[in-house]
Amino acid sequence: MSAEPIRGREEQRDLVPPALRDDAHKGDAGRLLCLVGSRLMPGAALLVARAAQRAGAGLVTVGCQDEELLGLVPTGAPEAVLLDLAGREAPTLVLEQRCDHALVCGCGLGQGDRARQLVEALFSCTLACPLVLDADALNLLSRAPEQIRAWRGPVVITPHPGEAARLLGRAVPSDDEARLAAARQLSQRTGAIAVLKGHRTVVAQGERVYVNDTGNAGMATAGAGDVLAGILGAYLALCGTGAFPRWTPLDAACAAVRVHGLAGDVAAAHVGRRALIASDLVTWLPSAQRRLEG
Repeated sequence: MSAEPIRGREEQRDLVPPALRDDAHKGDAGRLLCLVGSRLMPGAALLVARAAQRAGAGLVTVGCQDEELLGLVPTGAPEAVLLDLAGREAPTLVLEQRCDHALVCGCGLGQGDRARQLVEALFSCTLACPLVLDADALNLLSRAPEQIRAWRGPVVITPHPGEAARLLGRAVPSDDEARLAAARQLSQRTGAIAVLKGHRTVVAQGERVYVNDTGNAGMATAGAGDVLAGILGAYLALCGTGAFPRWTPLDAACAAVRVHGLAGDVAAAHVGRRALIASDLVTWLPSAQRRLEG
């Protein structure tokens, strides 16, 4: 990818995840740990898990800090495995013992003490797999976004404009050039791949920038970002397996953004923009992926 803004269609061939071998098992498809959801926002855990599963993750584990999630997740995402973190004072040790290919952290966690402790525990680990930071994890890290650089592996941050403003300490204007500049600044400050969500989502890694051209206003609905985080986690897990060296975290981020928007376009064609909800993105994600695989 060049330093100039890249339009989605020009890179379509590079934005399709690699196919698994015919004899692949679920470990080859990638193991994803999701530290998401809470008692008051259980839907975030379900949306992330279901999106990751539909995006091809071989094994999705949901870390549950609240007892309520232990009962709710199996009903909405029965294929997911549960990691019981409820009542644990030191989750660092539990996380260190994991062998996941990628992690998603932040969606629906809340910003209370337990969520803060979990994020702190995550960054005290010696793990080095790809990591997605979204929503509450970004808000908890917004006072010192430079600490994101401490993660030993690739990081993708997925802020909406409000979260981006907190990370940068300034407002993020809505015009195209300002959004490009903000995404680049987010990447430079954090050392992460920055996905600045919104109309024409921008993905930046330093000066390398991708501008997406899929999606519609019907996706301005609660939970749409959780679906993106799940898709991205699954695509990054393929990077974490090490089986596809040409499939990079930047490829995964751009591909996730593109297929997420296309799922929104397919969903809007069926239910209309006004009626679109985040669960529709999961429903129509398989169709969107098949279109891109074409």
